[in-house]
Amino acid sequence: ISKSHHPRAVEAATKYFLTQAAASALVLFSSMTNAWQTGQWDITQLTHPTSCLILTSALAIKLGLVPFHFWFPEVLQGSPLTTGLLLSTIMKLPPIALLYMTSPSLNPTLLTTLAILSTALGGWMGLNQTQIRKILAFSSISHLGWMVIIIAYSPKLTLLSFYLYAMMTTTVFLTLNTTKTLKLSTLMTAWTKTPPLNAMLLLTLLSLAGL
Repeated sequence: ISKSHHPRAVEAATKYFLTQAAASALVLFSSMTNAWQTGQWDITQLTHPTSCLILTSALAIKLGLVPFHFWFPEVLQGSPLTTGLLLSTIMKLPPIALLYMTSPSLNPTLLTTLAILSTALGGWMGLNQTQIRKILAFSSISHLGWMVIIIAYSPKLTLLSFYLYAMMTTTVFLTLNTTKTLKLSTLMTAWTKTPPLNAMLLLTLLSLAGL
């Protein structure tokens, strides 16, 4: 993230490091609390309510679910498009895998609340943006809300949803990287450079929106 040595990039890298470190510490703390109370270290069989609550919050911070979402648009805005692509797709895979493994023991009320808030706020806060990376960050938050809300009922559907989301987001990021587009104003004039690529981008964005 901080490869470009731009102040915004360094700030984004610091924010990313601090949030992820805090979330990782919380994951360890939840498993430790569970071990203290029940005498077992198996994270897939969390039975103590406090450790379930802490783990749910920790995974929400790692994924960037509302109300722990503030770091994600800022970090994505401060990093280049290729790094942004990695942050939006591959870096979401470990927390989603943890969520998938521990989904039976997580707090369902908290998960559903976080998911509903994420889907609502992800769509609502993306309305007023001009920076494409921020719009894609809010899109990611909204999609994660849909993934999390279904994980208690059908974890495999969550994984399928994540794979589809990752595929479409990869297409969008790589297209934007090819046309060197970062703002909506430059996107409006980008169609003259490569019309077929921009037609592809239009279809992918519609697909990402669920059409």
